[in-house]
Amino acid sequence: MPRYLIVHPRDQKRDDVLVEGDDLELFFTAGWAVISDTNGVCLAIPSGQGASIQRVGGEQEPAPQEE
Repeated sequence: MPRYLIVHPRDQKRDDVLVEGDDLELFFTAGWAVISDTNGVCLAIPSGQGASIQRVGGEQEPAPQEE
């Protein structure tokens, strides 16, 4: 099961968030980082907020091999 850890800058005094679920996807659009699943958007974070997003679980796709 994929999981994403969202860590906010300390000066914002926001709690870190762990988003987990089946079929999660992370994509970027119009200045937003969006995490969605088959039911729709789970979380959207504006790019100017300075949060970092790290995938911490689930199977990752293998990196493409150079020939």
